[in-house]
Amino acid sequence: MAKNPCHIERSFNPTYRKEGDLIIAGFFSLFVKFKTQVDKFFFKIYHSRTPAVPNSMFKQYHHFLAFQYAVEEINKNPYLLPNITLGYQLLNNFHLEKLAVESSLIWLSGRGPIIPNYSCDKQSNSVAVIGGMSTTLSVAMATILKLYKVPQLHHFLKSINSVNIVSNESREDGAQPAAEIYDILNYKSFPGHIETLVKVGEVYPLAQRFTIKEEDIDWPEDFHQTPTSRCNLKCGPGFKKTALESQPKCCYACTPCPEGTISNQTDAEECLQCPEDQYPNKKRDRCLPRTVTFLAYEEPLGMTLACAAICFSLLTVLVLGVFLNHRDTPIVKANNRSLSYTLLVSLNLCFLCSLLFIGHPTTATCLLRQTTFAVVFTVAISSILAKTITVVLAFRATQPGSRLRSWLGSTASYSLIFTCTLIQLCLCGIWLGTYPPFLEMDFHSEPGSIIIQCNEGSIFTFYCVLGYMALLALASFTVAFLARNLPDTFNEAKFLTFSMLVFFSIWISFLPSYQSSKGKAIVALEVFAILTSSAGILTCIFAPKCFVILLKSEQKSFQKSIESIHKNIKH
Repeated sequence: MAKNPCHIERSFNPTYRKEGDLIIAGFFSLFVKFKTQVDKFFFKIYHSRTPAVPNSMFKQYHHFLAFQYAVEEINKNPYLLPNITLGYQLLNNFHLEKLAVESSLIWLSGRGPIIPNYSCDKQSNSVAVIGGMSTTLSVAMATILKLYKVPQLHHFLKSINSVNIVSNESREDGAQPAAEIYDILNYKSFPGHIETLVKVGEVYPLAQRFTIKEEDIDWPEDFHQTPTSRCNLKCGPGFKKTALESQPKCCYACTPCPEGTISNQTDAEECLQCPEDQYPNKKRDRCLPRTVTFLAYEEPLGMTLACAAICFSLLTVLVLGVFLNHRDTPIVKANNRSLSYTLLVSLNLCFLCSLLFIGHPTTATCLLRQTTFAVVFTVAISSILAKTITVVLAFRATQPGSRLRSWLGSTASYSLIFTCTLIQLCLCGIWLGTYPPFLEMDFHSEPGSIIIQCNEGSIFTFYCVLGYMALLALASFTVAFLARNLPDTFNEAKFLTFSMLVFFSIWISFLPSYQSSKGKAIVALEVFAILTSSAGILTCIFAPKCFVILLKSEQKSFQKSIESIHKNIKH
């Protein structure tokens, strides 16, 4: 065909064709064409026509690869198009609507110049068109192609899976399908303007995996880093990958690590458990060492409780000294002074035994602290019970010849104390013999801490021990309450009643707090309950007596001083 003088020749070929029995046209935007700005200066200079300088659009290149791969897969499958080879023709739209229309005309005209409504091919074997890649390009192409009843297959590529999954079923001849391996090729440039394809990896479709040597790949200048094939961002530290239902393996969700676990790498499959002596940080991307905690003497709370215990112990010793110094006074002798000494000694031991709860717990302190407190406190409460009974018996034994006088001696009182204490010793023995307290480390109550504490062992026996002391206190309170209206000489019953009321108030408040607290707060609460209840008994029973003793001694010393002055005046 003769050249048309108005025909503009190109310095590049706008199409590529691979022959076959049937041809599918692919319209892609593999390159972009620069537009020359036309303004008033454009016409003042000599315009020389230059060939089109296309710039590669690598983001669109995967459309062509999928198209080519689909055609090859169809040709390799003998069941899809038997005895027919599928070919393709590639045309470039340059991402411009005008050139999309031109590419449509090129395809319709076949070989040679563009002549609307005329085909240079003797017999056209083109059957369909795939392309557009955008709505604007597809509409521009459709304005021409719809006149010739050409089907549009714009969404055809999107449904093609890029991995050929072959079933494990045997073929009709009984043979298993061979494992397919595809080479991954990369264009490499060599000196002398030589370009060739070099193998850089392999694809295994059946295994759904591939190998690639990234260092052998020459990436174009447009890529500042190695491109990634994924449908979501990588999961950072502190997160793990979670598979999405009916999605490829490369598509996943990033979920935070559960509490107590971490992930310290990108795209972690599972989160890791921290060692027992460590805990996760807030970001859950690394483990931090736990701090060992207990009620120590060095911290303010432990120091305050220890100082209070020592001060109360010294105060109890001072009261005992006052009673021993004034042991022959009526007020000391009035209510069995030996019981007062026993009660003061037991209260002093109660204050001191609270020190077993403070400091670094050991196996020995765990075994001793609760049992020692239980026995010593039982001695104190049984002493109060004995004093209360003595008050009642002393009032009722005022009649001559009364048999109750035999119960007013020290023997009966100490027999009661011994019996009550023996029962508590038996309970503590059962406790230590069956399920005794033991040292444990709590890793879960407080995040970031290892609580070293004493486990009480048998909680049932522990509450039996406390319950027995409560029973003795209730008996003391009941007897003292009934004897509160005795004559003034035996008015100690009122103070005994009030001391037991303070005891009940403190320990009833302690139990709910004990159940709801954790760690060293439990220990601090129990120490506080021991100190306040013991101090309450000491104050309620002995403070009035000490006041009377000291006041009387001051009055006596003042009276002796006046008498000596009078004697000196007379002489």
